[in-house]
Amino acid sequence: MQRLILTLLAFLALGASAQAGGIVTPAEQRYIAYGANLPACDDPAVLARISDRFEQKEAEYWHSKLQIGRYDRIRQIGFRANGLSYIPRRYCAARGHLNDARRRPVLYAIGEDLGIIGWRFGVEWCVVGLDRNYAFAPSCGAVRPFVERNLGQKALRALY
Repeated sequence: MQRLILTLLAFLALGASAQAGGIVTPAEQRYIAYGANLPACDDPAVLARISDRFEQKEAEYWHSKLQIGRYDRIRQIGFRANGLSYIPRRYCAARGHLNDARRRPVLYAIGEDLGIIGWRFGVEWCVVGLDRNYAFAPSCGAVRPFVERNLGQKALRALY
């Protein structure tokens, strides 16, 4: 009995040390592998999906006629920034020109196989200042990669 308990403790200690050592399996080497094949930040399909969903959300939930007409200052702010073992994501920022003549920062993350029923890419997005239900609060920070969240609102305003 003592031998069994010591054996179990040894296995637990070995497992804990492997986890603490940071042994990770990159997403590309999993049983169902990811390829990190993601569209670019300025891909028209990505921007059209954001515009369509923004217009739909504003009309259905907030009874607003706001729309994003076009984008500029599009740039990537992170690629797989959360680590190799996570689902591959491309983090982007752009400036959206709304039909109320205002320009607002738009933050979005393109994730592999996160579309409907796990097919194709998926997009999580947030328009800064128009996250009325605080789904990505504060200031759309939940859409940014972990490292970018620490830049703060002042740095974001300076860029956009």
